[in-house]
Amino acid sequence: MQMKHRLPLILVWILMGISSTGSTEELQQYTQEARGLVKQFASQLQSELKSALKTGGSVEAIKVCNHKAPDIADALEESSHWHVGRTSLKLRSLNDTPDAWETRVLQEFEQRKANGEAVKDLEHAEVVTRNGVKTFRYMKAIPTKKICLRCHGKEIHPSIAKQLDIDYPFDQARNYSLGDIRGAFTLSKPLE
Repeated sequence: MQMKHRLPLILVWILMGISSTGSTEELQQYTQEARGLVKQFASQLQSELKSALKTGGSVEAIKVCNHKAPDIADALEESSHWHVGRTSLKLRSLNDTPDAWETRVLQEFEQRKANGEAVKDLEHAEVVTRNGVKTFRYMKAIPTKKICLRCHGKEIHPSIAKQLDIDYPFDQARNYSLGDIRGAFTLSKPLE
């Protein structure tokens, strides 16, 4: 499999001419902060999911994704002053609907995966003007792992499917395979 080489994020910023919104060091700092927040979010969510799976199985884990994941994001937002969330091209919750920028990045992730990049390495950082404000935006792909397939796979147990239908009446986040892009963490921070 031939891998397409990607430019480091720092070169992408310079080539895009966005380094004028802040120094390269600042942009690197924002990227590191975003990566740290993604790591916190993923770690806390995974811990909650493992605990729920042990105590109540997959149906209990659905409640974690439905209720605790937004609480984790809210707590991270409050402590960091970043907007923190998740999104996908195949939504489970309409609250996570991607905006145009997120949709473009998710589609780019799919293309990069098709070109041979590992899903765990897919990330994108960019400074954009959002509602008239220069904003640093960051996304990190979420790979579909074996444990994810219980609720997002092609063969979902009927009791789990029933609970998903109750909690997520517009659910499209099924039929994933191991290694697919499940979605992405999405973060943003105003720069002005």
